[in-house]
Amino acid sequence: MKITFLGTGTSHGVPVIACGCQVCTSTSSKDKRLRSSIMVSETGAGNIVVDTTPDFRYQMLRENVKHLEAVLITHSHKDHIAGMDDIRAFNYFQKRSIDIYASVFSQEIIIREFSYAFAEHKYPGVPEMNLKTIDGSPFDVNGLTILPVKVMHHQMPVLGFRFGDFTYITDANFISEEEKEKIRGSKVLVLNTLRREKHISHFTLDEAIALTRELAIPQVYFTHISHQLGLHDEVSAELPPGMALAYDGLEIEL
Repeated sequence: MKITFLGTGTSHGVPVIACGCQVCTSTSSKDKRLRSSIMVSETGAGNIVVDTTPDFRYQMLRENVKHLEAVLITHSHKDHIAGMDDIRAFNYFQKRSIDIYASVFSQEIIIREFSYAFAEHKYPGVPEMNLKTIDGSPFDVNGLTILPVKVMHHQMPVLGFRFGDFTYITDANFISEEEKEKIRGSKVLVLNTLRREKHISHFTLDEAIALTRELAIPQVYFTHISHQLGLHDEVSAELPPGMALAYDGLEIEL
């Protein structure tokens, strides 16, 4: 299994428009962060993308993705679904609709935001989506079993996903004990880490480190990073063993 980090930034991305801070003006490629998304591949199930960010088109071009099997949606905030219109290219070349796995709540927002794709009389060339409902139960994509992990983003339910020994969680600041049991035993965990200061709906760096230690995951990568966290190299130097900041384009294999 290969995991590619398509983006590791928060909703603004990094650099932030009009910001002149040291992170936003950094020349390091690791301080350039598109909106958070991953691609899971080399499982025999095809390319599976988690979330279609506003940067989805560029992310697909950068990684030279020629085929897309499915999209998994964590939740329906704009920075996680805004690029969904660009699945049209895959529709055209693959001659079929793309399976979109999402909760009932997320589907309602997708249908509202992309109403033209679900109209009774569709304009030619609109994105073709096959919405598939998921909740807390395992589901299957071309023989690959995926386990949803329910987390909370302040008061909004969000889905993380476990693929075998790999678990991906973004946009969370609370995970129940029951859902933590779904994560335990993972060899690699990806966890959102917005900044150092307390936030209403995201884990801080200290909270993410504490949760990592509680779950005893051997290797953790932090994602959904804002410019407020600091420079990639400086923050990386502070992290305990087995913990690292993810960055755009990072590939890991399990």
